Amino acid sequence: MKYDFDKVIDRSKNHSAKYDERVKKFGTGDVIPLWIADMDFRTAQPIIDALAARAQEGIWGYTARPDSYFEAIRNWQKRRNGWDIDPKLMSFSLGVVQTISACVKLFTPEGGSVLIQTPVYSEFYDMAEAWGRRVLENRFVERDGKWSVDWEDFEAKLRQADLFLLCNPHNPLGIVWTPEELRRMAELCMKYHVVMLSDEIHSDLIFHGKKHTPVASLSPEIAGYVITGISGTKTFNLAGLQASTAVFPNRHMKQVFDRFWQRMDIHRNNAFSLTAMEAAFTGGEEWLEQLLPYLSANFDFVTDYCEQHIPKIKTYAPDATYLMWLDCRALGMTNGELHDFMIQKARLGLNDGSSFGRSLNGYMRLNAACPRAVLEQAMKQLEAAVNSL
Repeated sequence: MKYDFDKVIDRSKNHSAKYDERVKKFGTGDVIPLWIADMDFRTAQPIIDALAARAQEGIWGYTARPDSYFEAIRNWQKRRNGWDIDPKLMSFSLGVVQTISACVKLFTPEGGSVLIQTPVYSEFYDMAEAWGRRVLENRFVERDGKWSVDWEDFEAKLRQADLFLLCNPHNPLGIVWTPEELRRMAELCMKYHVVMLSDEIHSDLIFHGKKHTPVASLSPEIAGYVITGISGTKTFNLAGLQASTAVFPNRHMKQVFDRFWQRMDIHRNNAFSLTAMEAAFTGGEEWLEQLLPYLSANFDFVTDYCEQHIPKIKTYAPDATYLMWLDCRALGMTNGELHDFMIQKARLGLNDGSSFGRSLNGYMRLNAACPRAVLEQAMKQLEAAVNSL
């Protein structure tokens, strides 16, 4: 079927955090919300149909997870990424962030150290510090808008680390790591006996002919050092259903992880997330193949608009995710001033760049997963605000 991503959908009545938490997040509801990473699009029709049929059953008691659940995920990964996962090493998790949190607690010592590469998704900081671990930052090097790994610093920090959190592909920079880059990271982790946790939640949102490489698919030896977090929630806009999969390097680590959640009696999907995930991975591909070019065109629109009308703000079309990284340093503002400017003058609800890297100044993150008309209005507001300076 043909999907209409241009349709503007009123989300004000579905308890959307993106919209309903604007006052809490920005101090006002009068902003276009382009922050939290979900999409303003209806999901694939096979998912909607499967959930409607499940709702009509009228009984949603304790829900068993059939073998077909993990088989659907396995078949998707094998078909899309060439990664054949052993189902015996797969565990249910409420989300990739919850997987990160649990693994920090379970697989690092009290007072240990967690290595991250910044700028990066802010939960990497939060989940490490929540358990009293020290955060080690391997800061990316930026040259002319291109970001790359500082390899010398990466190796030096690994010597002090107990766990390495990798964002693959990268949020917020939209980097699709090459097999060579991933292999280099993984081999250094092996050299210093550091487990890598690879957050691959955006792995289906890839553009410009690039290809996602699951780190654990590189070799059996590398797979022995890698925990992988995957989910269909970003791909199919299902974050409110809370379901993801953790893939472990061995059965012992899986058992440790599973026991942690079982002690809180968290080990089942809810009835609707079970249905949605199977439907997504078995019937959602047509929707995704139509979504990707629409998102890519949104990136091009924002990039071209900034170049032509707001040259002080620089951005680029990311190779992955639906998130754009805005370089606003030419505006000459502090982080606090830039935060206030975006809310009060541009009336946009964006993410502060400083939440992704605490030493960063002058950046913002924009979520481009919305109808084009919304982005057009957002860019007009941003242009007018910059011109008023």
